[in-house]
Amino acid sequence: MNQSAVTTFPVTDEVGRALEVSLRGVDELLPRQEWVQKLARSQATGQPLRIKLGLDPTAPDIHLGHTVVLNKMRQLQDLGHQVIFLIGDFTTLIGDPSGRNSTRPPLTAEQIKANAETYYTQAAKVLDPARTEIRYNSEWCDALGARGMIELSAKYTVARMMERNDFHQRFTDGSSISLHEFLYPLLQGYDSVALRSDLELGGTDQKFNLLMGRHLQQEYGQEPQCVLTMPLLVGLDGVDKMSKSKNNYIGITEDANTMFAKVLSISDDLMWDWYTLLSFKSLAGIAALKQEVEAGRNPKDAKVMLAKEITARFHSAAAADTAEQDFNNRSKGGIPDDIPEVSLSGAPLGIAALLKQAGLAPSTSEASRLIDGGGVRVDGGVVSDKGLRLDAGTYVVQVGKRKFARVALG
Repeated sequence: MNQSAVTTFPVTDEVGRALEVSLRGVDELLPRQEWVQKLARSQATGQPLRIKLGLDPTAPDIHLGHTVVLNKMRQLQDLGHQVIFLIGDFTTLIGDPSGRNSTRPPLTAEQIKANAETYYTQAAKVLDPARTEIRYNSEWCDALGARGMIELSAKYTVARMMERNDFHQRFTDGSSISLHEFLYPLLQGYDSVALRSDLELGGTDQKFNLLMGRHLQQEYGQEPQCVLTMPLLVGLDGVDKMSKSKNNYIGITEDANTMFAKVLSISDDLMWDWYTLLSFKSLAGIAALKQEVEAGRNPKDAKVMLAKEITARFHSAAAADTAEQDFNNRSKGGIPDDIPEVSLSGAPLGIAALLKQAGLAPSTSEASRLIDGGGVRVDGGVVSDKGLRLDAGTYVVQVGKRKFARVALG
């Protein structure tokens, strides 16, 4: 191990503040004392620490759940450390088995390339691009070759690999485990060797893979990285982790109005977890706001602040203000300023067909269901007759609270 790893450095007040930033919202920081000494060494020597986050481009879009670890990266970046945004273009060919009860079908090289092209552009909405190192693990994984892969595989045992919860459960259940899946944690760990990282971040479901990095760095004679895991963000439903498959997510490329409205839809209790994991507001500021709510302030005020902060981060402050105004207009039954304009022909046209053709309902049967539920308005009046036919003219048509169109019918 390097001499600097065993030298004790003084823990100053500045180091203590950096530790507080490091610990905000985390699930685990392992080993904590090693991280304190890395921070102290960095302050004493002026050498930034190397902080790694790896993401596999399994889908083209990033949602707010992914930004939990990106936020932590930005906080550490603002302390002056070097962050490394690692795109796992090679490991995606295998497919991360973490938390899965079946073999994950790997993506094609073309799918990976297409997804990777959008990943960093989206991550740069949180990270400071000028202080971010972008790497692809194909740089060193391709170079390993068969001999290098055998040598790497010799540094871990099957027995230790089977201690991993998902592998153990699948083995117990009699589900298949392909040999290539054992390579995934090995290669993710080898990324830490190649990058000589001081700290690796990930979700709680990545703990095994992150600890593999520590193990392999020691095997290769390096100072082992510390491991920081962040909680998995609970989605809009308040039950499951945020996921596209659960349809409880907010994509960071969604339009400002939709993003703002979705944040406002979460429960009051969930809001405080989101504040801790997603807001850049200080912990003291969050605590003071929570105290105000407990003393009688409307919790919607706090939720609006959170919605505006998140919307401004991925759009702009002006867009967040507009989204708030739009939401208030809709809540009061008002009409937003920037609704889409649609031109249709065939007057007179039945209301169900109009809703479908204007893109306000996926089908005429769904349009009829919406009318039955009282969810359709024309020029502010609720439509109760499914047989309504509209003559030529221009109408403001509303479905639910969020869908509007100005329809010119000819």
